[in-house]
Amino acid sequence: MEPATTLILTLGAAVIGIAAFSIYTAFGPPSKELRDPYEEHED
Repeated sequence: MEPATTLILTLGAAVIGIAAFSIYTAFGPPSKELRDPYEEHED
């Protein structure tokens, strides 16, 4: 495999992994521990 192809696949896998982790954190079980600063300071 050419170095450029390896680099593209590695970067693509990293971007997909970060996106999947972000979605899991935002909507999965860890989201119960997140706080909403706007909701805390409603007037």
